[in-house]
Amino acid sequence: MATEYWMSGPVDNIPALLQPVAHALLQANLEINDLMQDYPEALLWEKPAGVASPGFHLQHVSGVLDRLLTYARGEMLSARQLAALGEEGQPGVSLHELLDHFNAQVHKALVQLSVTSEATLTDFRGVGRKQLPSTVLGLLFHAAEHTMRHTGQLLVTVKVILDQQGR
Repeated sequence: MATEYWMSGPVDNIPALLQPVAHALLQANLEINDLMQDYPEALLWEKPAGVASPGFHLQHVSGVLDRLLTYARGEMLSARQLAALGEEGQPGVSLHELLDHFNAQVHKALVQLSVTSEATLTDFRGVGRKQLPSTVLGLLFHAAEHTMRHTGQLLVTVKVILDQQGR
């Protein structure tokens, strides 16, 4: 196995305190793309034992990244983001489209990290309509943690589906 991102040194242009966030997002990006490279399109929406499908995980990690980064910027979700949230888990999107969208979200996240001042990391950020309390750092950390959580779930789900198919 190649060296994981967290052991590969600093990511260019990312503030020191946000390196762990960048490392986690890059690691998830690598693992998801490697895992899904030859995944059969026909199995994308399978739900083994009733758990979330691979397609859902791919939609969800992209959507959560988008939403958490929006809150970290101090913005509210747009109508487009709210509509996308309601569509998570709905079949009809190809694997190629899901991976392209995920890759684009990771890229956007890295760009946002690169322009995030460390001086703002403890600034208050309200989440959702209720403006639940968080901080810039809390949201960025959760974006990385949540992405890695779903990466692990996706890895297991894909393994179970492929094993059931005898692949």
